[in-house]
Amino acid sequence: MKLLVTCAAQFLVVLDVSIVNVALPAMRDDLGFGATGLEWVVNAYALTFAGFLLLGGRAADLYGRRRTLIAGLALFAGASLVGGLATAPGVLVAARAAQGLGGALLMPATLAILTTTYPEGPKRARAIAVWSAVGAAGGAAGSVFGGLLTDLLSWRWTLLINVPIGAAVIVAALLVLDPGRDGAGRRLDVLGAVTATAGLSALALGVTQTALVPLLVGLALLAVFVAVQARVARQPLMPLRIFRSRAVTGANVVILLTGAAGFAMWYFISLYLQNVRGYGALTTGLAFLPHTFAIIVAARLAPRLMTRFGVRPLVVLGALVAAAGFAWQSRLTVDSGLVTGVLLPGVVMTFGIGLTFTPLAAAATTGVERSDAGLVSGLLNSSRQVGGSIGLAALATIAAGQGVAGYGRAFEVAALTLVAAAAATLLLPGPRASTVTARAPRTDQGFLRRSRANGRGSEIKARPFALDRRKNP
Repeated sequence: MKLLVTCAAQFLVVLDVSIVNVALPAMRDDLGFGATGLEWVVNAYALTFAGFLLLGGRAADLYGRRRTLIAGLALFAGASLVGGLATAPGVLVAARAAQGLGGALLMPATLAILTTTYPEGPKRARAIAVWSAVGAAGGAAGSVFGGLLTDLLSWRWTLLINVPIGAAVIVAALLVLDPGRDGAGRRLDVLGAVTATAGLSALALGVTQTALVPLLVGLALLAVFVAVQARVARQPLMPLRIFRSRAVTGANVVILLTGAAGFAMWYFISLYLQNVRGYGALTTGLAFLPHTFAIIVAARLAPRLMTRFGVRPLVVLGALVAAAGFAWQSRLTVDSGLVTGVLLPGVVMTFGIGLTFTPLAAAATTGVERSDAGLVSGLLNSSRQVGGSIGLAALATIAAGQGVAGYGRAFEVAALTLVAAAAATLLLPGPRASTVTARAPRTDQGFLRRSRANGRGSEIKARPFALDRRKNP
């Protein structure tokens, strides 16, 4: 039941992203967005989501995962209500930013609940795979529901639908999840969260506007964030010690690069199908179903492939398959057929991306202390969102004013980004480097006493399954 509740919360967050993508043209026409303002309906959410994910992850560790999940759901649903009733572009963008904050509270809690409920090994890998697949299903449902609601009712219902769903998940969380409270009495590093979010927002604004001043301000604020974490914060939002782990560092670099390419795909294809091909919102949503089905299949296959081949080879394979799909998609023209021009390259792109997240999440959370589970979960999701928001801003700038040719150029850059992600897997530890010393559980005390009697010592060596394929033949 815990898996069901956490997956439902994950479903809600991803549902909202895909619903809004399909409804973007209707929002633009109704509220009068400018030529460069529409992307901020996506980026306002993505940036606050990314900037506060660390805060959300730490809050889950300190104040309880159930409590943080419910607070995030309540904020997310309330902001959805405001956004659905918006009458001006600024109100909608502000509501989307508030949704991002709510999502930042609840998503790390969902992954932290899984990693503290299921032990390291195949069970955790399968749980993460289900979590990833449900997120992909949310993308499919969002595309279809977004088109259906926009065509039959209004784009406003793409946001208002979150209110009853959020309420239902809150009730389920109250009934199912444990009300534990870890780290009580410690304070959150709000200054760190604010400087991180402001820095990322300024950086994205500078990329979007091709302006030097916001870029410099963003970099300066991010430098302040690092200084705060290292020297000022008594209980830092992102303790820099976490990066001593090659698994954590490597997984975050790779997922940042894959996110930079992956987010832009949905944005550009949605605009292409509606603005160039003249499809309605519902038809566009249905056209995304093969993309999402490919992610679900890949996520379900990933645990088996990971056990057989290991983390690094699987991530390299996924990144290169996705890069091939993006290179194919870059050949898009006004006259491209739907199947060969959109659906088939889209399936290749999403299948490759779907292969990467489960092994990266398993690698990053292997060997992590229970008290840091929310932090690592938040950091991993933050890297994906940061990559996605900055990548979308950069690629939208590359494509601006060039029509379909601009979309193709953006897909070319995304393909190169995924090749870089494949190369970045060298940062991940190899099988031998993953060996750690672990204390045996109490049920093994008899075995250890017998081992001591035979002179074999009191410790055992354990290799995390996700980083050593020999653990699970």
